[in-house]
Amino acid sequence: MNSLSYTTVDVFTSTRFEGNPLAVMTDARDLSDAAMQTIAAEFGYSEVTFVLPPENLENTARVRIFTPTMEVPFAGHPNVGTAFVLGQQSEIFGRPIGDKLRFEENAGLVEVALQRREGRVTAATIRAPQPLEIGDTIPEAVIASCVSIDPASIRKNTHAPVFASVGLNFAVSELESLEALAAASPNLNGFQAAASTTTGSHDFSLFLYVRPTAAPWKIRARMFAPLDNVIEDPATGSASAALCAYLVSLRPEADINQHITIEQGVEMGRRSVIELDVVKKAGTVTDVTISGSCVPVMRGEIILQD
Repeated sequence: MNSLSYTTVDVFTSTRFEGNPLAVMTDARDLSDAAMQTIAAEFGYSEVTFVLPPENLENTARVRIFTPTMEVPFAGHPNVGTAFVLGQQSEIFGRPIGDKLRFEENAGLVEVALQRREGRVTAATIRAPQPLEIGDTIPEAVIASCVSIDPASIRKNTHAPVFASVGLNFAVSELESLEALAAASPNLNGFQAAASTTTGSHDFSLFLYVRPTAAPWKIRARMFAPLDNVIEDPATGSASAALCAYLVSLRPEADINQHITIEQGVEMGRRSVIELDVVKKAGTVTDVTISGSCVPVMRGEIILQD
């Protein structure tokens, strides 16, 4: 392999140069793990995906997701964007592409439904691969130190800051106002201290959000992960899914079908819109789907050998 083709797309937007950029290597056969990590670091996006033949031929592909510093088991915008890119092709690894895809990932199988308009793929919906898991609560002082805000601006009416996951773990915390959200500024020392005291690792990703009283299911959010070389992420589907699953789980109703919209990336000038649907039955969240539009941006080749 002398060169590697790639496509980039902006995810969770219909406007080019907004949303969250993603690079997709549509045929990553023969690449080593180290090469994948190096390529992801070279792009510097929050994630890059590498598409491989599936281990089980009943599935569409194996998809590996790398941040600039490590491989992750699942993420939202990489799945939506990868499905969008593959949906532009007539086939993958010699097999036709339909409107229903299944990706093998480290977190499990990810089901994808493509959305088309006049025969052209415009968006995708993915299903979270794991059930909701809620971890330990986090002291307000830890959250405040991470993003240089007053601990008093952290709202605890609905829940205390806590870890939540549907395939990838995030610290989630509600703030009292959009002004407090806008004032958040990541402090590397605060994140390093938070990681050592809460996760015992070198990883701590923080998802902050505000819920308007008049429209509590239209949420504004920001996500910071400086320990992973992602100072701020314009759109984080996995964090959005974990948060929304958690919020629905806290509702007193035993059965809910709730649609939620999360707006993210506004403060970065890369506005993103993430649509989520959460199903709760008999008191348990049973299904979380993440939907978003995409727009193509670039195509090119990575030179692997001179």
